[in-house]
Amino acid sequence: MKRNLCLSVLLLIVLNLSTDILEVRAQSCNPSGKVRGRKPPPGQCNRENDSDCCKQGKMYTIYKCSPPVSSQTKAVLTINSFQKGGDGGGPSECDNQYHSDDTPVVALSTGWFNHESRCLKNITISGNGRSVVARVVDECDSTMGCDSDHDYQPPCPNNIVDASKAVWKALGVPSSDWGELDIVWSDA
Repeated sequence: MKRNLCLSVLLLIVLNLSTDILEVRAQSCNPSGKVRGRKPPPGQCNRENDSDCCKQGKMYTIYKCSPPVSSQTKAVLTINSFQKGGDGGGPSECDNQYHSDDTPVVALSTGWFNHESRCLKNITISGNGRSVVARVVDECDSTMGCDSDHDYQPPCPNNIVDASKAVWKALGVPSSDWGELDIVWSDA
């Protein structure tokens, strides 16, 4: 009886480990394909904040997923203007509004944006020895790009928190260093 109980417990442990391993594999994020760059028509790619414009014929990787979210999700902070006429393009996806550069707002890569499930929710961003709470208002599209809908900018990588100037200021990053910063974030 004890032997059968021990074998049953061992089998449950092995099954749980196997399930955990499969779950980790299922959470990995591989590229979903590529999109070919098209040269933007004159004046169609807003270069504010040193935004990239697509290059004719270059292949850009796309993702339908992002790395798994944890209490300390590693990401790259980039800068974006959510104001009308800014390099963010049109109004934010979550509320169809523009947002001041003085408001701490962000766009998340497609997988983290998760079909708008984080819309208008707060996240905590930590970097440069400081933290700030910012509201998710938009998606940084990892699945498409290089077209008029995306201001002829390449697809977003799958690990981006695209932030307003207010976020960068709150993190105490000198404006001369704004562009990319390794950070961690979590749902607030």
